[in-house]
Amino acid sequence: MTTRFVGNAPKVSEFKLMAWVDTAAPGARLVYHDGFLAVDMTSNVSTLRKPDLEDLRATASVAFRLCELGRIHLVQERLGPDRFAYVAIVRPHNCAVPSAAVKQLASAA
Repeated sequence: MTTRFVGNAPKVSEFKLMAWVDTAAPGARLVYHDGFLAVDMTSNVSTLRKPDLEDLRATASVAFRLCELGRIHLVQERLGPDRFAYVAIVRPHNCAVPSAAVKQLASAA
């Protein structure tokens, strides 16, 4: 099952994404952005307001870090011309991999 959000503005904060990864079952899917990520994150071409742009950058950064940690797979689904759904898929849990929240707190220290 995919949780989907509509529109270009980020609907999933970095903290909601981390919490979702820690509680979702393996295989669960979450659309964390709908649009064209490379364009939507670029200041001089994005149509997002500055706070939304910063939120999107933070969410995309956390998604990438969670992927590097082996917590999620990141995929794209083409929705139309220059429009994609950016999907996080939870990988099977591995006790050796710390929770996203713990990892975030550890990196902030």
